[in-house]
Amino acid sequence: MSPPFRADHIGSLLRPKDLTQAYRARGEGKLSATEFRKAQDAAVREIVALQEKLGLKVVTDGEFRRASYWSHWIDAIDGLSVGESLFKFHDERGTEQTFICPVCKGTLKKIAPISTEEFKFLKSVAKGEPKITMPSPSTFHFWRGDRGLGGSGYADAGAFYGDLCAIYRQEIADLAALGCRYVQVDEVALIMLGDPGIRAKVKARGEDPDALTALYIKAMNDAVKGRPKSVTAAMHICRGNFKGQWLSEGGYEAIAERVFKEVDVDAFCLEYDTPRAGDFKPLAHVPRGKSVVLGLVSTKTPTLESAEGLVKRIEEAAKYMPKDNLCLSPQCGFASTVAGNPVTPEDERKKLGLIVDVAKRVWGSA
Repeated sequence: MSPPFRADHIGSLLRPKDLTQAYRARGEGKLSATEFRKAQDAAVREIVALQEKLGLKVVTDGEFRRASYWSHWIDAIDGLSVGESLFKFHDERGTEQTFICPVCKGTLKKIAPISTEEFKFLKSVAKGEPKITMPSPSTFHFWRGDRGLGGSGYADAGAFYGDLCAIYRQEIADLAALGCRYVQVDEVALIMLGDPGIRAKVKARGEDPDALTALYIKAMNDAVKGRPKSVTAAMHICRGNFKGQWLSEGGYEAIAERVFKEVDVDAFCLEYDTPRAGDFKPLAHVPRGKSVVLGLVSTKTPTLESAEGLVKRIEEAAKYMPKDNLCLSPQCGFASTVAGNPVTPEDERKKLGLIVDVAKRVWGSA
């Protein structure tokens, strides 16, 4: 079976205590680069073994070599830096959290490997299908808009994306040459642009939400254009995931017709873990032949979902597209940053195991 798999997951996993301590020691200058790499290698071996033991056919390295889901792109591309986002994370209590984001300070030039070294090691220790995740093109623009291009030398976002998407195409080609068959692009901005509150903020900073939607769809298509036929490209649509907090809310109705029909990927990984995500009706816009990975299991809470409840929700989703084109996963990763979400390794293990069990129950295999 080719990706995505009936039992899938989004990529990042909780860093073990030994690894978080290694990150801290490395940051304090108490651990050499060689020792740090050994700690990462050991942690990746263990997390791959866990995924395979649980019965998952897809494996990742847990994003253990990254400080965040986009940090490795900053490290590898000259011209990219960080700044403060114009948006904030929040939770049910209204607590807000600022965060840093990518910004562009100069002409883009790849100066180091991005994901290829990660993939080489993962492939060498994995029996299952190794998946590589990467941030979407919108990640490098949306959080500060055109302000994030100030001083870069790029006249506009179109010129910026011309260079950035060329790097994406080369990265995917390089991964494919190493045997990578499954690439997942993590997209946040497009679903945020369906949130009325976010749209108002975008307009207040002088930008057009609909124009940004068109820009990000084009950038995504340019990024994955020309990929080898052997590579499955999936787009994970995320509402934000930081220590259990989120960035936006609202269903897929506002973006479904454009995004599902226009974005040139093979599968959509969709968050459906809370009522904030809306109902399954927008799935009717997914073109025939494309897959949807239903993110029904939450990585934001330790509460374990019921198998019966998950089966029922899959049946509900199957009213709008064929069940054979559906899969099951968590709504997002368990640790988009080193800090991770408010769940334990045991919670993570139980949730991933539940996904495998439910997939076997619904489709006959994981």
